[in-house]
Amino acid sequence: MSNYLVYVGTYTGPKSQGIYAYKFESATGKVTPLGLAGVSNNPSFLAVHPNHKFIYAVSEQVDYEGKKSGSVSAFSLDPKTGKLKLLNTLASGGAEPCHIWIDKTQKYALVANYGSGSVAVFPILPDGRLGKATSVIQHTGHSINPERQEGPHAHCILSSPDNHYVMAADLGTDHVVIYRFDDAHGMLTPNTPPFAAVKTGSGPRHLAFHPNGNFFYVNSEMGNIVTAFAYDASHGTLKELQVITTLPADFKGASTTAEIAVHPSGRFLYCSNRGHESIAVYSIDSAKGTLTPVEIVPSGGKEPRSFEIDPTGHFLIAANQNSNNIAVYRIDQKTGRLTATGQVAEVQAPVCVKFAPMQ
Repeated sequence: MSNYLVYVGTYTGPKSQGIYAYKFESATGKVTPLGLAGVSNNPSFLAVHPNHKFIYAVSEQVDYEGKKSGSVSAFSLDPKTGKLKLLNTLASGGAEPCHIWIDKTQKYALVANYGSGSVAVFPILPDGRLGKATSVIQHTGHSINPERQEGPHAHCILSSPDNHYVMAADLGTDHVVIYRFDDAHGMLTPNTPPFAAVKTGSGPRHLAFHPNGNFFYVNSEMGNIVTAFAYDASHGTLKELQVITTLPADFKGASTTAEIAVHPSGRFLYCSNRGHESIAVYSIDSAKGTLTPVEIVPSGGKEPRSFEIDPTGHFLIAANQNSNNIAVYRIDQKTGRLTATGQVAEVQAPVCVKFAPMQ
């Protein structure tokens, strides 16, 4: 079994300076702190380039270079020490960027700007640096919640398995916005139809494709639901299949969803609940794409923000933002159930977890 680097993006403050690294042993699930990997301001979401030479981070802020903008940075990655070296930083094309994704050609970084409700595409240059944005699109509209949905709030962005389309969850408009993607030029244009709607007022947050490319899943932050869609790759369209809760029937408190992920096997789906402090586990019907609840397990801390399944598919690491820790779970390969390993590592205000091979 291999060893991996685990990178954790944080909200910075007196006790956090940016991105932290850990050694992860995939045979046992053991995590060992390696310290500060790279200095960055509020690197709340990360993307590891598929060549494992570079990492990209959004900087969730509103005042980059004195403008109402966040930023996005490129780092080179040392696979032996885990240390990151800053290559360059650019304005993100909007305020408070909160999600970043590398497209299937590995030539572009896609960014969602939550504060301004915009999305942007940045070319990745041969040396790993980011080039000037090739496409920046401002979302418009609002929904029914006057506090959270007064305007657009792009929260997640990813490319389709064939790279012909790009999907962006907009919490402020209750839409999954769909773009055609010209990956020869890094350009986004609205699809027809230009979006798929989720339950009004539910606030779509994060997105996940099924490995078979036929199904698509959206968690709604404010509605505490997951919506399953059938995906038509020939037209880039989504058809709703199911809406299912992420919480126990008897739960009465306040909670919001955060991360969603499909297991590499395509058999299971996971979604985190902040407030209930848990991770909901579902089995996936391989023919229908629908979800059946398996269990809801404690996340090992408070405010489970993001989580990531390790490359072997045997472990899940949850980032508990408000208890300042990451917690490791073993995944049952037959049932998808999670069992706490007892491996818990301290890190201040963790938000995002990503893996890279370690030499």
